[in-house]
Amino acid sequence: MLINAVFEGGGVKGISLAGAVKAAEDAGVVFNRVAGTSSGSIVAALLAAGFTAGEMSEIIKTTPFQSFLHRAPIFNAKIIGPAVRLLLKKGLYSGEALEYWIHHILRSKGIRTFSDLPAGKLMIIASDITNGKILVLPGDLAKLGIDPAAFEVSKAIRMSTSIPYFFDPVILRMCGKAARGKAFKDQFVYVVDGGLLSNLPLWLFDDSAENFGQPPIQTIGFQMVGRSSGRPHVIRGPISMLTAMFETMLSAHDERYIEQVNRFRTIKIPTLGVGTTQFHITPEETMELYESGVQAGTKFFARFKGSGS
Repeated sequence: MLINAVFEGGGVKGISLAGAVKAAEDAGVVFNRVAGTSSGSIVAALLAAGFTAGEMSEIIKTTPFQSFLHRAPIFNAKIIGPAVRLLLKKGLYSGEALEYWIHHILRSKGIRTFSDLPAGKLMIIASDITNGKILVLPGDLAKLGIDPAAFEVSKAIRMSTSIPYFFDPVILRMCGKAARGKAFKDQFVYVVDGGLLSNLPLWLFDDSAENFGQPPIQTIGFQMVGRSSGRPHVIRGPISMLTAMFETMLSAHDERYIEQVNRFRTIKIPTLGVGTTQFHITPEETMELYESGVQAGTKFFARFKGSGS
């Protein structure tokens, strides 16, 4: 069964998406085109690069996710350090460690830029907060005068995973005609997590004309649910308030579209109370999330195939 797949963002909870990919493979699913937001962009990129679910599982088991929380020692001073970094850099952590990690993983399959993938194979959602627009990468980079084919996939993933105020925004400079006539300060675009504008963009492949004259390829959404097990957020200061705001926003995005129109083609994966920014997740919690994805995916594809879709 050939499908297009769209993977939702959700920070650390994205581990569960890899489990659902395992269930899909076990059901005989073949991924055609893939897209993702935030942590969903990581899973989509790994699939586009040719990683199997088994290889993803090994990556998850051997990755210390807390290593992504990197910043210079000077910003670790109690209370004032993180606040100063947030003021100067617009984020608590740089995001460079995550970009470096996925860069080397993709290079192991010979993937560096989007030109190393089949055209249209991978689409990544990010948020251009300078112009208030969704960026569908790599295509929309052309509007900024940047060559989409030459752009690094790992940089696009970093852009899509830059949770506001948690990781630094990625700053792009316009080139060529896009920059012409603009003051130097107006040539820069700030980009953050794609979940800010569309966390599960099921619409991406709906207008595709790739199979003209043939039955359309079904698009399946991989969505994470039960984000905080119904527990209220505890607000202790500006940082916890910003985290609560972002998680609330992720919970609401695209929900009406999914529930009213696309419930039948969306896998809902319980995330067992794990938080979006819970990077100090234990190995036990990691595998529980992965298994939750396997179970949800197995249940969905048994029903999906049985329906004759």
